[in-house]
Amino acid sequence: MTDSTPHWYDDEAGPMVRLYAMTAGRARPSSEAFDLMAVVQAEDPPGEFPVLSPEQRSILVLCGERPRPVADIASDSGLPLGVVRVLLSDLLAEGLLRVNRPVPPAQLPDAHILREVIDGLRAL
Repeated sequence: MTDSTPHWYDDEAGPMVRLYAMTAGRARPSSEAFDLMAVVQAEDPPGEFPVLSPEQRSILVLCGERPRPVADIASDSGLPLGVVRVLLSDLLAEGLLRVNRPVPPAQLPDAHILREVIDGLRAL
């Protein structure tokens, strides 16, 4: 008895689907929200659940377990970072994700000010 289902994966070679096929030929995400440390969490779909690729579904499962940085999603999914960013931007456009971007270093308090606050607290 032979299995007539197509084999999209070869144990030795890896996935047979080209990366550009997963992203519909796009190399850049449509949103700039996905730097390496942006934290992504799955949301409940606002309406009817859209049709998703297997890769998008696996990313949603990863993000549904707990909030994860983009770098961890790429590592845990086994997909290249560029592909993950494109897939994440598609999921964000569908309303299936929430993204919390890290505070830019320019908006963090100055180390000198923090040192003065600590010294002032110690003086109390």
